[in-house]
Amino acid sequence: MNTDPLRIVWQYAAARRHAAFLDRESLERWREPRIIRHLEEVRSASPFYRELWQNRNVQDWRNFPQIDKKMMMDNFDTLNTAGIPKADAMKLALAAEQTRDFTPEIGGLTIGLSSGTSGSRGLFLVSRRERLAWTGTILQRVLPGSLLERHNIAFFLRADSNLYGSVRSRRVAFEFYDLLHPLAEHVARLNRQRPSVLAAPPSVLRMLAGERKAGRLQIDPGHLVAMAEVLDPLDQQVIEGIFGRRIHQVYQCTEGFLGASCSYGTLHLNEDVVHIEKDYVDPERGIFVPIITDFFRFAQPIVRYRLGDLLTESRETCPCGSPFAAITRIEGRSDDLFVLRQAAGGGFVTLFPDFVSRTIIGASEAVEAYRAVLESPEQLRIELQTADGADALAVEEQVRQAMKQLCERIGAQLPRIEFAPYDFLPGATKLRRVQRRFAVNERMEPV
Repeated sequence: MNTDPLRIVWQYAAARRHAAFLDRESLERWREPRIIRHLEEVRSASPFYRELWQNRNVQDWRNFPQIDKKMMMDNFDTLNTAGIPKADAMKLALAAEQTRDFTPEIGGLTIGLSSGTSGSRGLFLVSRRERLAWTGTILQRVLPGSLLERHNIAFFLRADSNLYGSVRSRRVAFEFYDLLHPLAEHVARLNRQRPSVLAAPPSVLRMLAGERKAGRLQIDPGHLVAMAEVLDPLDQQVIEGIFGRRIHQVYQCTEGFLGASCSYGTLHLNEDVVHIEKDYVDPERGIFVPIITDFFRFAQPIVRYRLGDLLTESRETCPCGSPFAAITRIEGRSDDLFVLRQAAGGGFVTLFPDFVSRTIIGASEAVEAYRAVLESPEQLRIELQTADGADALAVEEQVRQAMKQLCERIGAQLPRIEFAPYDFLPGATKLRRVQRRFAVNERMEPV
């Protein structure tokens, strides 16, 4: 007897119960013993963590050493609890990328590769039990209405996975769209499928919105979901305007299912699945780097793992009443903080990606799409797509002046700005509207 559907329904019901916690105190009372029990099991099964936490009391887990992607990948063989060698996992994952067949498993585990947004690709392992738990949780957090209703989902991503294939059921029709396939093929297939839920990276939703505006895409999904990329305010405005629907967000990465929007459109962290510590980089604005502990993932344990993302917490209570932390915006990656030379002195000034985005968007209503890539503290490349009939040179000058004013306000030298046409096409690479292409040391100086 196949018990998978029952496990998914059970997890769906559990996620629904967890979402009904009335306050933080109730959440913490439920969560803390589960985290401790999970970490005790991890220490028993993972040689890496057993050595890392040597002679430490698990009750003091918040003071355990942090890890990051490099440390996880360097110690992959001993960190995972299934004894899967990194070389074997990587070989299978790369073969799947080349053949576009993502069904093979290794040791009964689903395997996949991250897209390498941070500059290095990460492997992930997920057991069957974890996959079914993920499915139940994401269905509860993402689907509009009840699981008992019928849902027809179109899902765009760089790579398919058994993880996503678990979503399919008698009531949930789930179709994967490979981002490497041509746009015309996607449009024709969507017109046949007529999805009720359209889930894709914002850059893809923006492209599909253009097809809908042109009359080639003839679908009217009742629910839009943005995932895998930062949702830029400009993209959000265009997509919502053309589809006539509010965009909901999923915050999902290699390290776990970290958050989802509620019915009011507020992005909440999934604190019934992951514990998230906040390392503030700008306490006044509430911007922090998350340090995550997933107390459900066991095949590849994620404990006090420092992400490279920048999140801005909400200072207001969401009308939905959820005690889960609310996020105003995913700013981007900490790797993409702009580092500019000071206007006076020999030091450097840092600039959050959000300021760059809003400055370019606010410079002219004719800006329809953009990318800003800081090649060095002295060189900035800005790609622009302007509205039909707009004076491109005039728009470029408006953007230049807006960036100059921003730099003057923060006491930074304006880098040399090179303008170019916007030419990003969704596919194997995630869209990063604001990007820094050089490394910095701990003193935020270029290296």
